[in-house]
Amino acid sequence: MMIVTTNDVANHEILEVIGYVKGSTVRTKHVGRDITASLKGIVGGEIRGYNEMMEEARKIAIGRMVEDAESKGANAIIGFRMQTSTVMQQAAEIIAYGTAVKIS
Repeated sequence: MMIVTTNDVANHEILEVIGYVKGSTVRTKHVGRDITASLKGIVGGEIRGYNEMMEEARKIAIGRMVEDAESKGANAIIGFRMQTSTVMQQAAEIIAYGTAVKIS
């Protein structure tokens, strides 16, 4: 599955626009990560536990978006975007979305 942030794909023709596709996941913080984050808040530095959690969440959201596109017969996604939002205290949603297309 080709995924691009642009509205076209170089050296390919868009044969069919299938439509909107998305994938998302909601993640919560882990107590161990919260303790580490609190300490990092005092001394400063990168919070690796949260980075790992968010990287995993991005992979899951993109994977679900690709599954959505494949189920609709697409072979590419254009206009790819990713967004995060707070759902509730201690939980965040990651959503990946774009336009499913068939390209040559």
